[in-house]
Amino acid sequence: MSEAPTPASLGFRMPAEWESHAATWLTWPRPEGISFPDIHERIPPVYAKLIETLAPHEDVCVNVWDADAEAVARKALQANGASLERVRFHHHQAYEPWCRDHGPIFIRNAETGERAVTDWEYNAWGGKYPPFDLDNEVPAKIAGLRGLKRFVPGMVLEGGSIDVNGGGTLLTTESCLLNPNRNPGLSKVEIEERLKAFLGVTKILWLGDGIVGDDTDGHVDDLTRFIAPNVVATAVEEDPDDVNCAALQDNLERLRSMTDQAGRPLRIVELPMPAPVTFRGERLPASYANFYIANGVVIVPTYRCANDAKAIEILQAEFPDRRVAGIDSTDLAWGFGSFHCITQQEPG
Repeated sequence: MSEAPTPASLGFRMPAEWESHAATWLTWPRPEGISFPDIHERIPPVYAKLIETLAPHEDVCVNVWDADAEAVARKALQANGASLERVRFHHHQAYEPWCRDHGPIFIRNAETGERAVTDWEYNAWGGKYPPFDLDNEVPAKIAGLRGLKRFVPGMVLEGGSIDVNGGGTLLTTESCLLNPNRNPGLSKVEIEERLKAFLGVTKILWLGDGIVGDDTDGHVDDLTRFIAPNVVATAVEEDPDDVNCAALQDNLERLRSMTDQAGRPLRIVELPMPAPVTFRGERLPASYANFYIANGVVIVPTYRCANDAKAIEILQAEFPDRRVAGIDSTDLAWGFGSFHCITQQEPG
């Protein structure tokens, strides 16, 4: 029996984040969840600000547990000044709100415009936070809702662990994708082959370690992001005594020797790191690289420190056709993530 054709062989690819969106997907945080212990009441206002910023530019689709949870979410958004005009609620149950990682990774056929969903396995970052069975079912539910073809790679992968330029190059980290808590039965070569086959990329760029406090084992969306076909924004720590300095310098050196799928050297835009963000004595994985590129706007996490304005200024220069908006992400950081972690783009 011949194997089923892969998305890549059918002409599908994962679009870059700056390409046109039909919608942004979110998963509403549950008070029963474990992501924001003791501070859950601070989180809905952050979601409201995010939605208020996104909605003028694209639809916002929100996964909620059930009708009661939808009512709570609607009330919270309205109470915090967010319009519901472009918000669509869907009863797709998930335990935790990290839609970047448990949501579908959409692909699109460049010739026909057909969209499809890649449904990777999700195991809560190496089995750290069970249960996660319902979160793992979200991509199939969204594919069904949209009437889209669904491809199942049979490999654990979170959306925050990869970033693409839409032309064939993918960025990831050794610390995450090669961690034995993800795909112990697959070699590095086999992982690369699966990424190429299901996301339509031709070149994989490997960074090293992530930042301190990142419970994902080093997602690339806290480190380095494509912002144009051969341009990356990367987090750099200038203080040699900071715990993140060595890993970020190593990643910077790797980037300097890397090229895209056409052999062009990468242009590197350096982003500062925020001042250390802590909660109850714990260093949190706060990074400006966890921005989200939407239609007409780039949403940048801020952390109530002097480098907030600098990071926004740097990114605004790189996105002259979009407004770069900073939103306070200090409370989201207690869940070990930020705006890129809670969003997932659906291409138009």
